[in-house]
Amino acid sequence: MAAKAGELPPNSGKIFAFEGKPAIVLRTPEGEVRAFTAVCTHLACTVQYRADLQHIWCACHDGHYDLHGQVLSGPPPRPLVEYKVTLKGEDVIVSRA
Repeated sequence: MAAKAGELPPNSGKIFAFEGKPAIVLRTPEGEVRAFTAVCTHLACTVQYRADLQHIWCACHDGHYDLHGQVLSGPPPRPLVEYKVTLKGEDVIVSRA
């Protein structure tokens, strides 16, 4: 389980471990729940959700990803891998797509 639904208000994100690596689950400002690898495709730093920018950001070299994991700007050469999200009651379950 990645999170409890109540831990993810709109426009927020949470880092969790998925298959031994960092992953991020987020709730978009519109309320959709999505999950991605949290490993930046540039130099493998851990990304985070920036509520002020409403997208995913890598602090190491200022890489920016949209809410679909696509590169917006910076050095990342590839998008983030997206995972499947299933809501079961309050549980947010993440699996490979």
